[in-house]
Amino acid sequence: MNETNLSLKYLIDQLHKEQTLTKEEWITLIEGHTPELSEYLFSLAREERHRYYGHDVYVRGLIEFTNYCKNNCYYCGIRCSNTDADRYRLSLEQILSCCETGWNLGFRTFVLQGGEDPHFTDEHICQIVRTIKEIYPDCAVTLSIGEKSEESYQAYFNAGADRYLLRHETADEDHYRKLHPEQMSLVFRKNCLKNLKKIGYQTGCGFMVGSPGQTA
Repeated sequence: MNETNLSLKYLIDQLHKEQTLTKEEWITLIEGHTPELSEYLFSLAREERHRYYGHDVYVRGLIEFTNYCKNNCYYCGIRCSNTDADRYRLSLEQILSCCETGWNLGFRTFVLQGGEDPHFTDEHICQIVRTIKEIYPDCAVTLSIGEKSEESYQAYFNAGADRYLLRHETADEDHYRKLHPEQMSLVFRKNCLKNLKKIGYQTGCGFMVGSPGQTA
């Protein structure tokens, strides 16, 4: 291993030990990665995964119940300006049919995922969640339907929703502005995540790798 790779391997070891790097160290590691270094990093990541999760595999049944969306995010295939998208909405009966199939296959988590579709009011979402939980009380219901008010999140939770997925996509304010329409803001999105945690959801976030305009 040459001197450069040894230096980068040191950064990987430091990340493994301390769970953090400086911005400059991150950039150095990202720009200098090689297949050999990537495999070393992945091996350490696997060690951590086995430590906390063993060798279990957790499966979730995603139900994409609407691909209508009021937003026009630059990177997204279902953004409202995409006239080539074949739009659809699933009925409650179709959603429950998906759940039945998934349950019989062994799925115990159902993820209701869709665009921010005004057609699905809070009353609609609560009815869907409540019905799934009545039929499958042992399952977990995850929602991934975008930015809502704290009151809406609370209503879904009261109806039986267990988890919520809301990716923040980027933590850089300037980059966020390039990816999203003017009416959306990183501050509001992060506040949504705080509200979800406060209510008691198991909350998932996350950022995209390779999004338009992203740099090391």
